[in-house]
Amino acid sequence: MTGVQALVLGIVQGVTEFLPISSSGHLVLLERIWHISEGGLLFVTLLHLGTLAAVLFAMKEDVAAVIRRPFSWTSRMILLALIPTAIVGAVFEEFFERLFQTPVTVGFEFVITGVVLWWIDSIPRGHKEMDDIQPADSLWIGALQGIAIVPALSRSGLTIAGGLWRGLDRDTAGRFSFLLSIPAILGATVVQLDDILEAPTKLGGLQLWPAVIGTASALAAGYVAVKWTLWLLRRAKMRYFAVYVWILAAFVFADQLFFHHWFPPLL
Repeated sequence: MTGVQALVLGIVQGVTEFLPISSSGHLVLLERIWHISEGGLLFVTLLHLGTLAAVLFAMKEDVAAVIRRPFSWTSRMILLALIPTAIVGAVFEEFFERLFQTPVTVGFEFVITGVVLWWIDSIPRGHKEMDDIQPADSLWIGALQGIAIVPALSRSGLTIAGGLWRGLDRDTAGRFSFLLSIPAILGATVVQLDDILEAPTKLGGLQLWPAVIGTASALAAGYVAVKWTLWLLRRAKMRYFAVYVWILAAFVFADQLFFHHWFPPLL
């Protein structure tokens, strides 16, 4: 992996982790186009650490409030939302792994993400703030976060849409989604580190500078993406992203149907 590839992958991971366009879907695209294999799991883990630092920094006031009041209503709603996330992840773990190994459905998943993003701008504005979130709201949003493990389904897109559908105001839906991403990203990182410890061969041939460049660029891009997403969400501008992911879906379908360079054939 070159430094330029690491830089691009880091920026893509940071931006797409928090913009509602699916980070895993974009990484699958770039890894297949560039035929990247070395250092795979370790590099992805480092990118997750970069995006974790980004959201902690970007949401530092909300994070500090949760730390100061670990038994507050917001803290309990975040913990409650993690229950369906964990259940969905555990029950469908093998299914999700197969989707990543043979990404024949990536195009369809981008289409679904686009439909969700187009719908977000049409949802009537709710009025629930952080202290108004109910257990049913948290469980619904957490379940959607679990489903979003599927490669090209956007975690932030699904969880924000779920929050808006349950009546959260736009700012609260975005903030709750990003707070919920912190334990989710941390959990994914811990699982990846455990996999690396169990099978050190998964470290691959990743060198120092690509690792540093990728992690730093994921951090910087992730911070900008969090702030930008909240700004766009307040102004109901998600449909631009819907068009973008539909273009990606068209690219994937074209390759699957006609060119057969990067993705498994659709038929």
